[in-house]
Amino acid sequence: MTTRGKRAGTTAGTPTGATAGAPTGTPTGTTAGAPGPDGGGGSGGGGGRLPLLDVLRGVAILGTLMTNVWIFTGAGGEWGVLAAGAPSLLGGGSAGDVAEAVFRLVADGKFLSMLTILFGAGLAIQYRSAERRGEPWPGRYRWRALFLFTEGTLHFLLIFAWDVLMGYAVTALFTAWLLTRSARARRRVTAWALGLHLTLMGLLTAALAYGDGDAGAGGGVPREVVDLYAHGGWADLVAFRLENAVVLRVEPVLTFGLLLFLFLLGVRLMRAGAFGADATGRRIRARMLRWGLGVGVPLNVACALGGDAWFLMGRYGAAPLVAVGYVGLIGAVVDRVRRPGPLTSSLTSLGRTALSGYVLQNLLCGVVAYGFGLGLAEKLGDGAGGGGGRGWEPWWVMGLWAAVSVLLLAGSTLWLRRFPAGPLESAQRWALRLTEKRSTGRGGSS
Repeated sequence: MTTRGKRAGTTAGTPTGATAGAPTGTPTGTTAGAPGPDGGGGSGGGGGRLPLLDVLRGVAILGTLMTNVWIFTGAGGEWGVLAAGAPSLLGGGSAGDVAEAVFRLVADGKFLSMLTILFGAGLAIQYRSAERRGEPWPGRYRWRALFLFTEGTLHFLLIFAWDVLMGYAVTALFTAWLLTRSARARRRVTAWALGLHLTLMGLLTAALAYGDGDAGAGGGVPREVVDLYAHGGWADLVAFRLENAVVLRVEPVLTFGLLLFLFLLGVRLMRAGAFGADATGRRIRARMLRWGLGVGVPLNVACALGGDAWFLMGRYGAAPLVAVGYVGLIGAVVDRVRRPGPLTSSLTSLGRTALSGYVLQNLLCGVVAYGFGLGLAEKLGDGAGGGGGRGWEPWWVMGLWAAVSVLLLAGSTLWLRRFPAGPLESAQRWALRLTEKRSTGRGGSS
């Protein structure tokens, strides 16, 4: 049976074999179809891993939780994000209000964008691996993307409605095809994706600013939805997500242009050597740090000061630029670490088990916050204790983030002492091997 697909690296104009600045021996064991590596490998035939990638993945996983933890603990849970409107980042003057504002401003949209960039970098690694083995592309990568989409669908239905894996799977398939096109074609797509995304965000921001200022809030979260998340069972939440799937899946649709741009940016950064430990990598990361934070932070603060109407532009416009700066900043810190300590080692372990960590953190937060578990979102949230105030917010929310983060760091470290990969990473590898064996068997008998 003949396998369809182009040989990796054979397309004219596709710089794969001798990419300027790319270190030789780029790791090949990293799964582009998952937030973290496919197993504990990540070393190719010509060299070792890129340690910075694992650290960045670990930081990105904990950073996305800094945003998601407010979804789990807010009134109405996942639906509250849509019904209650954008959070007020810089409102209020109490210590709790200031702490929450800083916490949200540091995280919102930044680490999700970082994770997306790292997906693109992982995809470049997979392409390089296929090229070195002389395999067709996208070839078997299609199965990886399909498996990721299936994982994302289950994650969406069973655990967390604001799943990112489904959108990543679709974007990865399109990006994989683009890697068989010329460099000029990819540059065009990159520019168009960014332009269309910023245009869409600009139009939505204008509609919010010049329309009804309370339109985004929708009159608050319906009482029945609040009760559902506070007292409903797990099966009730699954049914609710399924019933409202079209609305709850709106984010990856509206931000597809941004996802595509960040994937392609990750590919370009990987090929330029931005994640390497050499002088080229340090030079690129220094520029990322200066431009990302120097321009992105003021823009993000300005959007926060602009109020609810500027929330979309802040999260999906300025935040990705800050994410680029975060990559440079984390890289600068890692470059100065002479001997990895417990924190660096734990972040590396979490980065190597990032898919499992991403799903587990959402599962843990759901059990802690929702009614089918401990129900602490209602017990410790607004109005807890009958005082009519904010209850234990925001301190218990930030404490939940810290507790889950410590658990993930410690758990991933202990897990990798006994197993070569995370549980979901291992399941993915098993399923892919099984699929490849069946495909080979059919091919041999035809």
